[in-house]
Amino acid sequence: MNRREVIVGASALGLMPAMGAFGQEAGASLQSLVPAWNAWKAAYLQPDGRIVDVASGGASHSESQGYGLYLAVLFRDVEAFRLIYSWTEANLALRTDGLLAWRWLPDATPNVPDMNNASDGDVFYAWALLMGADLFDLPQCRGRAGVIVKAVARLCLPPVPNDSGRRLLAPGVEGFVRPEGIIYNPSYWMPKLMSDLAVAFNEPSLQRAVDDGLARLGEMADAGLAPDWMMATPDGWTAAPEGFSSNTGYEAMRVPVYLCLSGQASHPMVRRYRTAYEAAGLDAGTPTVFDGKTGEVLERSPDIGYAALAGLASCTGAGGAKLPIPLFTTDQPYYPATLHLFVLIAQIQGFPQCQPI
Repeated sequence: MNRREVIVGASALGLMPAMGAFGQEAGASLQSLVPAWNAWKAAYLQPDGRIVDVASGGASHSESQGYGLYLAVLFRDVEAFRLIYSWTEANLALRTDGLLAWRWLPDATPNVPDMNNASDGDVFYAWALLMGADLFDLPQCRGRAGVIVKAVARLCLPPVPNDSGRRLLAPGVEGFVRPEGIIYNPSYWMPKLMSDLAVAFNEPSLQRAVDDGLARLGEMADAGLAPDWMMATPDGWTAAPEGFSSNTGYEAMRVPVYLCLSGQASHPMVRRYRTAYEAAGLDAGTPTVFDGKTGEVLERSPDIGYAALAGLASCTGAGGAKLPIPLFTTDQPYYPATLHLFVLIAQIQGFPQCQPI
């Protein structure tokens, strides 16, 4: 099941240099993708700053707003940054703890019927605010980022049951820490951004969650691909409860691109995905849902943003790409298009031998 339906209530690649030099260096390195960024904005960003996910009924999410603000920083687009920031603050910054409500619905009254947050959206949004504060001379954005980071550290980093030294990034404040264990989503966890925020705001617990997440993904890779959802219990890791997908699907497909964007292309979990994609092939469409343990393909899609994910994983192999990274197009929904743009960013900075075709 998709996250949007079930949520309830550093830098080895050089993608992100030292924060003081971020704007000049990162922006210059991504100039070839500016046309793709402009196309993305034209397709998914409304004039008021709302990023629309048509496939989810025209909804907007803290994830989509966080992704958009992140991209605006990477492309040094102050106009897009201001629009996205303003809309998000007016429409999703409704919680008393400073975190964002996770979803805005155009046809609902009120537009935000569920005030729960989504920690991945909060992380992307806070990182972009931190970087944008200096890049665009908006000092208030740093303070806003700090509020979010402190709230994430206080409310969304529970200890792993029976291993209290380890920390998890919980998917949200409400509904995921249960008497039987903690529901966990490996794709909510973006190592590079969390590390930057931990340093900037002196939150060692956030860095601990990064380190523990990398270790946990390494353990998972011994048995298979990362699942969309799982549960940490006092007796160990188990499948997530009913209603949460234990397959490797639309959630977990983000794991390898996040690792690549964080300088972790050699991580064992990236190798797992590379093997799975190459074994499955793309002739009948790109695999979008796997049985994480057996590698059996359960679902495929023609959207080329998903093919780009497969191509990026293939690029990380010693021999270079076996699966192509396709050129960017907005002839696909918001979600695969956004992942497609992430892939192209990672390719430019880390895998120049894998040119999109």
